[in-house]
Amino acid sequence: MRAKLIVLAAAMMVLGAAAPQAASSAASAITADKGTRAALSVLTYNVKGLPWPVARNRSADLAAIGDRLARLRGLGSQPHIVALQEAFTDEAKAIGLRGGYAFRALGPSADAVQSMVPGGFAARMAVGASWLRGETEGHVVDSGLMVLSDYPVTRVQQAAFPAGACAGYDCLANKGVLMVTIVVPGLHEPVDVLTTHLNSRRASGVSDQRSLLAYIQQVEFLGRFVRGHHDPDHALIMTGDLNVGSAPGRRQSLFAVVADLPANRSREPLRAALPDVMKVNHLDRLAQADANWTLKRARDWEFFSHGHGDVLEPSGLTMPFGTDSRGKTLSDHMGFTIAYR
Repeated sequence: MRAKLIVLAAAMMVLGAAAPQAASSAASAITADKGTRAALSVLTYNVKGLPWPVARNRSADLAAIGDRLARLRGLGSQPHIVALQEAFTDEAKAIGLRGGYAFRALGPSADAVQSMVPGGFAARMAVGASWLRGETEGHVVDSGLMVLSDYPVTRVQQAAFPAGACAGYDCLANKGVLMVTIVVPGLHEPVDVLTTHLNSRRASGVSDQRSLLAYIQQVEFLGRFVRGHHDPDHALIMTGDLNVGSAPGRRQSLFAVVADLPANRSREPLRAALPDVMKVNHLDRLAQADANWTLKRARDWEFFSHGHGDVLEPSGLTMPFGTDSRGKTLSDHMGFTIAYR
């Protein structure tokens, strides 16, 4: 345990240095989706619910996230579904309860069994594995994945990434995939909502080449998971901290898998919701700045595809977790909500 805490302390210095600055010095307005009727709305948000000593003084911000969702509920404008990443701590896992969500599902636990990737990839990654970078100590925390829902969750499917498919400090978490099947009023078929958190690049503490090798394995596993577990009759919304950033190799790898997914029976490709909705949704200046920053940063994504008899179109965008009046955020990410009609 002492060795793991030393590794965590080293991770804190790297992750703390990697935290982004807020995009704007004023609060992002919570904008209304006027003139459309949303069948469902989905928020994706990396809440930075990291344990001590990787992050300190997170309790107040995590409580504020849950309280803000509760306030939105009081206004009747809460997201129907919330996909969280880095919900590692008890305070982060309490966000759903504070926000009033009736259904809550967790991703893979710290001791969830990992599969093996073909071709001896784990053995190759073991060569040069760094204790100081957290690659040899095993999992200290779970996947940090969580889905909250106002609508009934009828099925929960999850899987940890394969053994060895991680690099650097990311190996301290048992990252993976969480997918829930949700019955949405007014739709012919249920909706599958998937969230994941892919390997970081610079914050992992290892070379870009090593982190990219792990990233590619995770993305390929994500594709196999969707093909094996998603019902193509269901609409699919795939969210998460996908850590694409400005790295061409990551974008190429992710979008090659996304383009090849048989997400529905018509074989229509998954579409990225944020750039789609920004073309038709007019935000105020402050919310627009936060949305532009999120899009440019290219970490947080929401993809979608239609289901059998249900054609979903992104119809609204809100930034409920952008910058406040002091230019501060509740996490090192911003949380955005896509409304679908």
